[in-house]
Amino acid sequence: MTELSRAPLPKDAFIDWLRREGARRYHDHHPVHIRMHEGTLTKEQLQAWVLNRFYYQTRIPVKDAIIVSRSEDAAFSRQWVRRIHDHIGAEDGDGGLALWLRLAEGVGLDRDRVASCVDVLPGVRFACDAYVQLVRERSFVEAVASSLTEFFAPDLMSRRIAAWEKHYPWVSPDMLAYFRSRVPRARRDSEEAIEYVVTHADTYAMQKKCVEALITKTQILWHLLDCVWLAHFAEPRMAPPSFAEDVS
Repeated sequence: MTELSRAPLPKDAFIDWLRREGARRYHDHHPVHIRMHEGTLTKEQLQAWVLNRFYYQTRIPVKDAIIVSRSEDAAFSRQWVRRIHDHIGAEDGDGGLALWLRLAEGVGLDRDRVASCVDVLPGVRFACDAYVQLVRERSFVEAVASSLTEFFAPDLMSRRIAAWEKHYPWVSPDMLAYFRSRVPRARRDSEEAIEYVVTHADTYAMQKKCVEALITKTQILWHLLDCVWLAHFAEPRMAPPSFAEDVS
């Protein structure tokens, strides 16, 4: 049976496929995050992650603006534009980007230096810019599906808050506001996105493309951490799991 003739999966089976493929590749399995949660990162390693991850944070409102610009559905656009406001804020000092810069200050970095992105690793730039390219060039439903790593963000953020409070007490709890803010917002955003994807991925071939878009996003996040790992840990990297078309 070819993909073109194969019937689309039922809603629950499709969601299970997305969750399964995303969960086994999500970057909480990367050794950078494992060590972070174990409390074994040095201050310099923690700073390196915060500094480089900020570049990814700057790409989020860019990719969301592209998605909104491609939308022909006013209701969807109103819903999605909220994500941009969440990150850039209503005014200076507000929003997710500002909260991340507070985190940078909290780990001992210079806020303006981090904001300039001058010290971001080239590989990190490449990976994050690839995400922007993905939402620009893939089909619209694939672009939306790539955001579904947010499925897994609330649990990761909750574990991260607990780990930082336990293992890195030199970082003020007030500086962890970004992590706290993402727990409810990522849950809300992922619920909205999955509803759109399961409604509009109405063939098996498109369902598979949506799963592949999500996998590509996990690979981008993994590559970001690989770059930090190689630059600041000097140990062999771990490869993410390969794609497996298994819907059983």
